Amino acid sequence: MRDPRKLTNEQRIAIIEKSAKQVGKPVVYSTFIIIISFLPVFLLTGQEGKLFHPLAWTKTLVMLASVILAITFVPVMMSFFLKGKMRPESQNPISNFFNRIYEPILKWCLEWKKTVLGINILALIISIPMIMGLGREFMPPLDEGSLLFMPVTLPDVSNAEAKRILQIQDKIILSVPEVKHVLGKAGRASTATDNAPMSMIESIILLKPQSEWREGKTKDDIIAELNAKLQIPGVTNGWTQPIINRINMLSTGIRTDVGVKVYGQNLDTIYSISREIEKALKDIEGITDLYPEQVTGGKFLDIKIKIEELGRFGLSINDVNMIVESALGGMNLTNTVEGRERFSVSVRLAQDFRSSINDIKRTLIQTPNGPVPLSSVADIMIKDGPAMINSENAMLRGTVLFNVRGRDLGNTVNDAISRLNETLTLPKGYYIDWSGQWENQLRATKTLSIIVPIVLVIIFFILYMTYNQVKEAIITMMSVPFALIGGVFLVYFWGINISVAVAVGFIALFGVAVETGMLMVVYLDEAMKRMVREKGAAVSIADLRHYVIEGSAKRLRPKLMTVSVTLFGLVPILWSHGTGIDLMLPIALPMIGGMITSTIHVLLVTPIIFEMTKEYELKKHGKVEVLNEK
Repeated sequence: MRDPRKLTNEQRIAIIEKSAKQVGKPVVYSTFIIIISFLPVFLLTGQEGKLFHPLAWTKTLVMLASVILAITFVPVMMSFFLKGKMRPESQNPISNFFNRIYEPILKWCLEWKKTVLGINILALIISIPMIMGLGREFMPPLDEGSLLFMPVTLPDVSNAEAKRILQIQDKIILSVPEVKHVLGKAGRASTATDNAPMSMIESIILLKPQSEWREGKTKDDIIAELNAKLQIPGVTNGWTQPIINRINMLSTGIRTDVGVKVYGQNLDTIYSISREIEKALKDIEGITDLYPEQVTGGKFLDIKIKIEELGRFGLSINDVNMIVESALGGMNLTNTVEGRERFSVSVRLAQDFRSSINDIKRTLIQTPNGPVPLSSVADIMIKDGPAMINSENAMLRGTVLFNVRGRDLGNTVNDAISRLNETLTLPKGYYIDWSGQWENQLRATKTLSIIVPIVLVIIFFILYMTYNQVKEAIITMMSVPFALIGGVFLVYFWGINISVAVAVGFIALFGVAVETGMLMVVYLDEAMKRMVREKGAAVSIADLRHYVIEGSAKRLRPKLMTVSVTLFGLVPILWSHGTGIDLMLPIALPMIGGMITSTIHVLLVTPIIFEMTKEYELKKHGKVEVLNEK
């Protein structure tokens, strides 16, 4: 007698074909939903776009490849390897273990529908003020393992004084045990791409591995200790990191976290407004390293030729200019070639003959009647002027710079904006603009606020195409807000600020939450079809509940597998350390927390809502409507 568990080849192929057709459409649509949910990430621009586009492309291409393999390769491989005696689902020990736990809980939830729904709605309501109370920032600060100390001195600082300050600072920095190396630079390199004035010093501080730090010390503690030791009169300290500093300067022109740009037509007025802004922002919590750029205060040697005196000595303006160039500025004579390198050869007076105004006044100019001092044909004096002239949008620009530490960037800048709106009055023709990380945050927030609702509408339309009914699409979409609960709770209690990275985590969560919800609704609809075939459309409430429980519990294993694969890949991030974890953790936390609450919602709440809709149909029409079933 043939074993009924051993199928013929024709029966086996038929079952595989039927199963593939059953899940093929939901698999394709759920994959498209996950891909479409990443559309906001593709539309990010600027720094955040460059950072997250590779993630979006990688996931999209992987999902496309997986859906092609799922509907073509997997059924073929099943025909090769699913042979021999087939055990029913009821004999699977893992499924039986989870079903023994799940079924009593589900029955209790179906019995106490209003209580379960009330608890879920209450958790959703609680999560709203929690997410509103979270701090805001553009990107979580990435620990680069090093620091960049950028103090600024007065614009008229001499080369010797800047060198002395730099040496003192480097010596103090090296006295901290956590510092491994320090390299300082004052002024700018011989290149047009570095416009740093002599008054700006940059010191790159390499730290030892964290295992060698003093017990209990954090990076913020080290910065605070260094900042306290480096209080030098006439020097304003600034702390950042090398990589993010260069990114900020290239993208926004601001070397700190945030900058207030002041635009106008007069440098003195711009600097006066900058000082008012500095005074207004000084006591706001979170603002550190506050410094208005010195657009004035530079010292210049002004040589004004006395035109009326030149004729007495038989000189021309070009004669005087040539002496000034050759004696003070340096006249280029020739070039020298050394191997593959070329160097210009210039000539000018030695330092001892041009170190003071009196020395410069005594510089001799040859005339037809003998040499005369430069002061005879020119007025020589020191004048104040702009140390550096910055312009943007065809207007002169000054900047008030500051970093944010000990508080989130969003609330800090919002407080600063409110303070300036109350206290600052700008003259006509002058205006301010906020830049730095705040500029990036506003751009990313605007993009996401526009595109995320559009994506949710597109996802709903795809669900409608899948089910051909609005009710099932709404039931599936309800998994999205309830998935937010776990993500918000985990982000809140982990102490993470809302940033673009957290937003990307929630966006990734939307697609997976809809996918698991769709899986549950598909199996519930399958149970309804089986009920109609066996009992007819006019069934009792007890029959309806029996088949709802059967549709929920009998396919528990694939639902748990869908969630577990995602969680097993993300949970190890919670205990990871090292470079890059600062960015990975804000992406993973919403997905981990959201997958937990989404799974609870799909397994417990979705069957309740599904049963309630079918009970309504039964009471109103006397029968149950089933998808694609007459």
